Amino acid sequence: MLDVVSKNVFLYAAQNKALNKAAKKWGLKFGASQVIAGDTIESAIKKVHELNEKGLSCTLDHLGEFVLSKRKALEATEYNVKTLESIAEYGVNSNLSVKMTQLGLDIDRDFCIENMCRILETAKKTNNFVRIDMEDYTHCQMTLDILRELRETYDNVGTVIQSYLHRAEQDVRSLKGISLRLVKGAYKESPAVAYQVKKDVDENYMNIIKLHLLSGSYTAIASHDHTIISKVKEFVKENNIPRDQFEFQMLYGFRTKMQQSLVQEGYKMRVYIPFGSDWFGYFMRRLAERPQNVSFALKGLFSK
Repeated sequence: MLDVVSKNVFLYAAQNKALNKAAKKWGLKFGASQVIAGDTIESAIKKVHELNEKGLSCTLDHLGEFVLSKRKALEATEYNVKTLESIAEYGVNSNLSVKMTQLGLDIDRDFCIENMCRILETAKKTNNFVRIDMEDYTHCQMTLDILRELRETYDNVGTVIQSYLHRAEQDVRSLKGISLRLVKGAYKESPAVAYQVKKDVDENYMNIIKLHLLSGSYTAIASHDHTIISKVKEFVKENNIPRDQFEFQMLYGFRTKMQQSLVQEGYKMRVYIPFGSDWFGYFMRRLAERPQNVSFALKGLFSK
């Protein structure tokens, strides 16, 4: 019961604009620096290089969401373009992940698509891939509709499907052939649209993983759950699914020994690396996901 209460508190905090604004003044404190790779492109590229040296692939995420100013959305677009250019300039192994609410989705749909096209054009020129992060349920259908529109011109873009949503299986079926990052989900959603019990979320997670793999589509399994990872290993072996059709993904700063172990076993392992000053919402959702993350954060705070 306590875990549920603390989860709701952190999810509420993640969406609180006043707290988010205050957090930008605090800097990367309260353990956040352990899971966020600094606030500049340079600091993020440095972390990517370090992880590449250990055999890990990466994806960079310039933090920020729910932008309601065209000026800020354009600034975010430019920053994402510069991130892709820096990845190419320094020759590091990293994709880019973006949130469309950071690029103006809540302001104007066409404006957001224009910004996405700028980013995808840069990715195309630099031979890179862009992952559109899935946000809360209210943006789910919009995200998938825009993805399909973008895919008419660009093949270097994919998205994320969250297994806690009731619609997840149907979405995976409709996105056959598209690279998907499959996750459990980190937003607070109502029982009308999302499973509320971990067992149900986990069962649906394995269901959509198997479904996408068997369709021959590229699948990114984003999980820190060792049980899920073991089941995936067993499933791909039993079904003769080649290792170049999937990858494991984990968040920067979490389960680093397991990340390295997967690399040593010959699996592709990608680390999701967030960076930037707008870190509070992301950090609160990580604390909400697992009670263990709270002690992890406090340890980071008091070790400084």
